[in-house]
Amino acid sequence: MYDGTDYCGFQSQRNGRSVQEVLTAAMSELFGVDCTVTGCSRTDAGVHALGFCAAVSAKAPEDGDRLTIPPSKLPRAADRFLPRDISVRCAACVEDSFHPRYDVVSKEYIYKMSDAAYRDPFTDGKVWRLKKPLPDCGLSRMTEAAAAIPGYRDFSSFMASGSKITDARRTVHRLTVSRGEDGIITLRIAADGFLYNMVRIITGTLIDTAFGTFSPADMEGIIAAADRRAAGKTAPACGLYLNEVTYGVPVNWSEP
Repeated sequence: MYDGTDYCGFQSQRNGRSVQEVLTAAMSELFGVDCTVTGCSRTDAGVHALGFCAAVSAKAPEDGDRLTIPPSKLPRAADRFLPRDISVRCAACVEDSFHPRYDVVSKEYIYKMSDAAYRDPFTDGKVWRLKKPLPDCGLSRMTEAAAAIPGYRDFSSFMASGSKITDARRTVHRLTVSRGEDGIITLRIAADGFLYNMVRIITGTLIDTAFGTFSPADMEGIIAAADRRAAGKTAPACGLYLNEVTYGVPVNWSEP
């Protein structure tokens, strides 16, 4: 899990501090040998994670001893070397052939929004604070429009310009929008893969629909256009969380 506010994203970059960089240093200290860390996703600057998966490969110690930290002990042991905004939830031993990115069959993201009249200091920077409350029919308009998105489609309309991806076809398994008892509006989306800024553009387009820029019936045409200009705004990174990663191979997680 990590709060991505102060990071340039997961992947190491020259222009800023990354989650991968910090996690690699922590694992190397923990195991006492050089480690490499491979992530399941790059995640952009400011994006958070509740269920990110990373594989840690540790160089064999020079004395030939095996690394003996059991998976169930790793979360508490790692805490000592990690900053407050990164945490290890659970761990597992996997085969060398396991790849945290290429073995993924599905990812789920959630996006959190608030239309409260006040700024909540406990969620500030962790949700998209809308400029005004949703209209009475806003949530139902978003839900109706969202129903057109699941399926195997060309999602070019929801891909940020400048992306090098040539095949924009993905399968969205499910997409829901709901308001919790705390008032937070949550979009939840699962797919076999995501394009650059795809969830944020879908979210922005649904918010535009809530406020009347689009009608729910417009969503089919927006998708069919396969053109970023047909969709709505891009929601900010602060409300986006990688929530869960599902694999096609068994991973026997050991809870602390």
